[in-house]
Amino acid sequence: MATKLKDVCHYIRSKVAGPFWVTIDLMFDSKESFEKYSNDPALSATSIAGVYRIDPASVSHYPVPNLNVLKISYPRRGSQGGVEERDLHSGQQYVYILDLELAG
Repeated sequence: MATKLKDVCHYIRSKVAGPFWVTIDLMFDSKESFEKYSNDPALSATSIAGVYRIDPASVSHYPVPNLNVLKISYPRRGSQGGVEERDLHSGQQYVYILDLELAG
């Protein structure tokens, strides 16, 4: 059975990072999990870009090792509050990556 992202994080959330950006916070359940999975190919810019259908070059990673947190930011496909907006606060965007399978 493959290890999924939701199995190694005690909390995962997404939020607005301005009118044009979304940030996902991955709060790993331990230092060991952070060290093992924060650089996993499933969390790479290419993988995240595939999930959210954006350019991989626009995905940024911000590791915070002392908190066992990885922040991933990417541009919204439309601006916040735009006519095609379905998640004004981006609070539901993390759901798409919960079941990513990690190589570890």
